[in-house]
Amino acid sequence: MSAWRLTETGPLPEPDAARPDRSRSGARRLLVVAAVVLLTLVGAGSFAAAGTGVFSAERPEGCAKPDRSLQLYAVELPKDGTQIRLGYGLTPETASYPGPTMEMMEGECLAITLHNQVSAETLAALRTNPAHPLGVSLHVHGVKYTQQSDGTVQSASYVPPGESRTYTWYAQPRNNRTGAQGTAGYWWYHDHVVGGPHGTQGLSAGLFGGLVVRRPSDPKPDRTYVTAFGDRQSINLRRGEATDTCDTVNPQPGPTCLVARKGERVEFVVIGIGNDMHTFHLHGHSWADTRTGVVSNGQPFADSVPIIDNKTLGPGDSFGVQVVAGDSVGPGHWMLHCHMQFHSDAGMSTMLHVLDENGQMPPGMDHQHPAAAPATAGTTSAPATAGITSAPATAGTAHQHN
Repeated sequence: MSAWRLTETGPLPEPDAARPDRSRSGARRLLVVAAVVLLTLVGAGSFAAAGTGVFSAERPEGCAKPDRSLQLYAVELPKDGTQIRLGYGLTPETASYPGPTMEMMEGECLAITLHNQVSAETLAALRTNPAHPLGVSLHVHGVKYTQQSDGTVQSASYVPPGESRTYTWYAQPRNNRTGAQGTAGYWWYHDHVVGGPHGTQGLSAGLFGGLVVRRPSDPKPDRTYVTAFGDRQSINLRRGEATDTCDTVNPQPGPTCLVARKGERVEFVVIGIGNDMHTFHLHGHSWADTRTGVVSNGQPFADSVPIIDNKTLGPGDSFGVQVVAGDSVGPGHWMLHCHMQFHSDAGMSTMLHVLDENGQMPPGMDHQHPAAAPATAGTTSAPATAGITSAPATAGTAHQHN
């Protein structure tokens, strides 16, 4: 809608008999003033806050209404030493870092209502500028959304303490007619507000998670795990012994217990956070360097698809890996680590535990992790490298397909 059209919703005043041009010139002056005010609001970014004008669309094109909705909570978790920890959860009680793995099908529209249960006091302790607003947000990679679901301070699409906000994601499908590439793939979501305008302190505190967008023909895994490789040689903000807390008798799958039975299809959503470059390497297993991590049966040019067991990962990158647990190599404790040698030496290493066909942990669980240096106490203005867990932490739940 143009600036002029906003002022033409009602009839112009009747002309003054003595000054027939007075009303017309006055109306013109009102139109000019309205246009100036309107353009000023645009320049100041006020449309985002007011929810009008160019930022008024709540849903992206193609999403007439949400196909599904869910509730997501941002909560404060127990501190790691002095480092503040935050997490997303489908309930406050199940919040973890990484947060729950989201899954969508291409063509689906998802509405997520984020409830901010992190106190103003905690958020104030994390910010680097006392003038920065207090809140948390939900910013997503890969799928489509409008400015109201961008999750940034600039678009005023964040959630103050104690409040809620609904974000809408659209998994746009591939369209050969329009040239749209689609959104199927492995992505991630994270906070973009805590601490500063880029959410650096929110990320380093634990506000991130994985997103998988599938097409109907994509292979479905039995288990999905998120592995976020980050600064200070961390996997999911942990390193050394804290990366693997699997119980030898009753291992419970989660961010610190990567476990599967022999023959199960295991999917990894691999994310790069922070500032460092890494590589993702899994012993005993390999995958196709494709969007899904597999070569479909009958796919043409299959011989031109590289089969790899090590892939480079940069900050903000994400990709997916699918392997059949123990395929040809059997049950065992298979190392998963960064192959930058000083990173793995410093504790950037964990294990994929492949159980036997009876679900029993194979021998050799007394493996040793590299000793991690004590975690440095986090500070309120520290970058994303602060406060990496170097002691066992409570595992959250893994996204599983049963």
